[in-house]
Amino acid sequence: MTGMPAAGDPAGPLLDVLASFRLDGRAAIVTGAGRGLGRAVALALLGAGASLAVLDVNRDDVEGVAGEAHSLGGRVLPMVVDVTDGSQVREAVERSVAELGGLHILVNNAGVTSGSPFEDLAEEDWDRVVDVNLKGVYQCSQACAKAWIGAGQSGTIINIASISGLVGNRGGNNSHYCATKGGVIALTRSLAVEWARRGIRVNAIAPGYFVTPMTDRLKQRDPAFYQELIERVPLGRFGRGVDLAGAVVFLASEASAYISGEILVVDGAYTAW
Repeated sequence: MTGMPAAGDPAGPLLDVLASFRLDGRAAIVTGAGRGLGRAVALALLGAGASLAVLDVNRDDVEGVAGEAHSLGGRVLPMVVDVTDGSQVREAVERSVAELGGLHILVNNAGVTSGSPFEDLAEEDWDRVVDVNLKGVYQCSQACAKAWIGAGQSGTIINIASISGLVGNRGGNNSHYCATKGGVIALTRSLAVEWARRGIRVNAIAPGYFVTPMTDRLKQRDPAFYQELIERVPLGRFGRGVDLAGAVVFLASEASAYISGEILVVDGAYTAW
């Protein structure tokens, strides 16, 4: 009969789907949490019941989001951390475990970009974008996985990639950024396979165009192109923080317990045509 549990499936979990989205009793690290999408993700995880370690290179930003979290009654640990520095990352993971009573979720959100035709791209710009966007994922993922494996514990990693890692980024002059996001996608799939037997799930989200300080600068620099991009999105608008936050909470929760190695595209159907 339609709606009845399949043979061998316990009815309880099927009837408790909403509870499976909750993150009560879990602790999460969010990198690049001081503003924009990182802030939205951090506050969403908090709203789902998680305690937080919020990491950013900007002290004012990280203290600002920590203040918001405190005002909402959440438990939050703010830290100024450069994700390209392995020693800083390892210390942040150790502090999170000690002060939050454990660690269960990592959201690799920190990212930067710059604009330049590739033929004129300065080596220092290439290095900076690769270091933050790809090396930062390496540093944070490795540090968390070592802590989980050493404790015989499972964990969940969510990497914030981009549709720029899946398709050419027209008009952006940021092929180095696209290369790093493609690398994040490949690393996500590989680690999902490598760490599956360790109980570590690894997924990525590929956002399309969102309202962020980056797209705000594009709007100021080239308003006609900005409007053209909006019109290219079938849903007719850029994404907002809440559009990404729900996807992160889903992938962080037991609602996605059988999902790993997935690249969840959140782009208003931009790449669907």
